[in-house]
Amino acid sequence: MTARSSVAILSSHGDLTSFSFDGRRIRFKTPKRLERYLDVREWDSGYLAVTARYHGLPDTEEYIDLVPILKNLYIDPDSFLSSIETVEVSYA
Repeated sequence: MTARSSVAILSSHGDLTSFSFDGRRIRFKTPKRLERYLDVREWDSGYLAVTARYHGLPDTEEYIDLVPILKNLYIDPDSFLSSIETVEVSYA
């Protein structure tokens, strides 16, 4: 039996952000000027503080609250987020 990972992945492509965990991926709209996420500064049960790079702007701290996004997708935030210990940026 394989151990379940506790790491979620954050990335972006075009005007969509992708958040993946345990074989599930949610995507949501982001500004078209977003080039990429650089790192996750803080993870707190659905709330992310990240460093983002926007076209023509200095790197900036952004905040993402996943709870309302999950609710809008009819995904129970508590069950989806409870096993996530860390979030990493990956563009692999």
